[in-house]
Amino acid sequence: MKKQNHTIKQFELSPLAKAGIIIVNMEDPKVEDHDISKPHRDNHCQLMLALNGAFKLNIDFENVEFSAPALLCIFPEEVHHIIEVKDPKGWMISFDPSLVSKEIVQLLENKIDNPFLLQRESNFCQQLVILMGLIEKVQLESTNNYTQKSIHSLLNALLSLIAGELDPNLSVDKEKENRSIIIKETFIKLTKEHFKTWKQPAQYASALSISVAHLNDTVKLLTGSPVSVHIQEASIMEAKRLLYFTDKSVKEIAYEVGYDEPVYFGKLFKKITNLTPLEFRKKFRD
Repeated sequence: MKKQNHTIKQFELSPLAKAGIIIVNMEDPKVEDHDISKPHRDNHCQLMLALNGAFKLNIDFENVEFSAPALLCIFPEEVHHIIEVKDPKGWMISFDPSLVSKEIVQLLENKIDNPFLLQRESNFCQQLVILMGLIEKVQLESTNNYTQKSIHSLLNALLSLIAGELDPNLSVDKEKENRSIIIKETFIKLTKEHFKTWKQPAQYASALSISVAHLNDTVKLLTGSPVSVHIQEASIMEAKRLLYFTDKSVKEIAYEVGYDEPVYFGKLFKKITNLTPLEFRKKFRD
């Protein structure tokens, strides 16, 4: 597990149809290898707690390099692969995002930095170790009808612990939170869900029950970019993933991300990335 062409212990979510959750100890030699040295993406979330080792990965065309202890989150549809891993120790847990609070998943996406570096002796780090170890122990040793519920509860406790560390001032009552932040974060979430068919700011404003001007002013104030740019960038990010991960033609990818005019799509892609779609594919994949 020290070089790029080696595998790291991982798994597919498909065998977990009943549980939707599985935890893997990085040191467990019995775990079936799942080669993630090649770019791929999944329909589930992955959370890594690294207690030892040095890691180099690529997540959505950005290299992520760090040494333990650290947390790392990979979200559904993000293209990722391992470049190099040395002396890993810790856990990888995969879970179906529908099993946990949507607010918690959204908070993780919006707030966590990859990697989220930890202080080894901190109470937070020690609590993470306890919960990860307990989830592994329950998964391995429990066989009764309540095992799955126990694991679900422990997973929610783990993610809630992380959420509390990321945003200690998070209010349980959403109405008490800053309204502008709620609008921005909900808008970003909507772009990820609807970028293929919702190309107009008015569609997002309608979903949020606010005016287009209010939406645009809020998003631009908090992010520096207008609503239209975020909509375009969501489409282009998916196009990048398809160019990298599939052999589909540029025309097919244009249609898949919601553009009926491949020529317009090509111009937009180059405007945002400074590369044509084929140049991007050649640079990052070929």
